[in-house]
Amino acid sequence: MRALILSDIHANLEALTAVLGAAGEWDVLWNLGDMVGYGGSPNEVLDVVRPLSTLTVRGNHDRVCCGLTSAVGFNPTARGAAMWTQAELSPENLAWLREVPQGPVYPEIEGDGAKVTLAHGSPLNEDHYISNMRDAWAPLQQMTTAITFVGHTHVQGGFSQKEHDWHELRPRYGGRNEAEQWTLPVPPGTRELINPGSVGQPRDADWRAAFAVYDTEAAEVVYHRVPYDLTAAQGRILMAGLPERLAARLREGR
Repeated sequence: MRALILSDIHANLEALTAVLGAAGEWDVLWNLGDMVGYGGSPNEVLDVVRPLSTLTVRGNHDRVCCGLTSAVGFNPTARGAAMWTQAELSPENLAWLREVPQGPVYPEIEGDGAKVTLAHGSPLNEDHYISNMRDAWAPLQQMTTAITFVGHTHVQGGFSQKEHDWHELRPRYGGRNEAEQWTLPVPPGTRELINPGSVGQPRDADWRAAFAVYDTEAAEVVYHRVPYDLTAAQGRILMAGLPERLAARLREGR
């Protein structure tokens, strides 16, 4: 089985379109949340990703943008974008977002050795970031599945543990303006926290849209980066009257 894993689309329709065009064939789509917020195309993104997603967990921006919780914890730029998004969302998309489950969730996968957890932030707390090995220690110890897919940090990579060996994972790419991929084998006996990166707003100094494909038969995760129409995505943000900083940071990948 091939699972396409997306996270942190953040209302970037151009990035989502490029990812879906580059992903090839897949059997299921696991959506790790933060579909809206920051970007200028919240309804367009939800109209595309909703019917395609096999399983979706909510992100913190999804939760705030649909009014389930307050934006008081957001910085002023994120708060303003969330309020604009909430006013912009169609009644149908608003209602759908309010029903998206909180992680962790557990996909049903046929075959042995392919048990998986899906979450937005830490599977122990949806608002916690897993940014370093200290953050990863408790989830790797406590999760009941060998592989956990998370988003939230907008940084592609992850963390791996086997017995007393612990490793931080960062894909290695050669370029910055073309499509590339990097394969991570998942050998038996390892425990993995895998972040596919952000589709719509990467923050690892690489502007290209990020995603991952998990192949259960090959026992590997393939990380991907693909270029997209950055100018169009920036234009949608500016035309919506959102802060210019939200458009500029797409080019910076930060």
